[in-house]
Amino acid sequence: MAKDTPVLDGTDRRILRALQRDGRLPVVALAERVGLSPTPCQRRVRRLEEEGVIARYAAVLDPGRVGLPLQAFVMVALSSHAEEVVEGFQKALSARPEVLAAYAMSGEMDYLLHVLAADFEAYAEFSMRALLRMPGVKETRSSFVLTALKPPGEVPV
Repeated sequence: MAKDTPVLDGTDRRILRALQRDGRLPVVALAERVGLSPTPCQRRVRRLEEEGVIARYAAVLDPGRVGLPLQAFVMVALSSHAEEVVEGFQKALSARPEVLAAYAMSGEMDYLLHVLAADFEAYAEFSMRALLRMPGVKETRSSFVLTALKPPGEVPV
């Protein structure tokens, strides 16, 4: 366990599992579900938020239902790892709404991007006019999602 990882007991874990399934649960319903009274439950949730265990609350959207059915995973290699190149790339990347998630990686490529687009034409536009023109981009490789067999889900707690 990492040095600054909060200690989670069974009740904390039940709270986290319940909130991952439904982040809109009222405190009274959450407390009932995890076997606490509302006040101690609310204190625990507040502590989990303050410690960063609960990073944020969000609605999980279906990309296809909002007009973004094409999903791609794009591996990116940079031409240099100089600080200004990396910072420039990361800044340009953060401004792109098509990029759902981005990860700095070990191995053959430097970054892995999860990109959403309306169709192949929109993806090509993003790739050719934005991604390949970002600072330091040397090479990209794209793979397209055919079917999401196990979409992002709950963190096992």
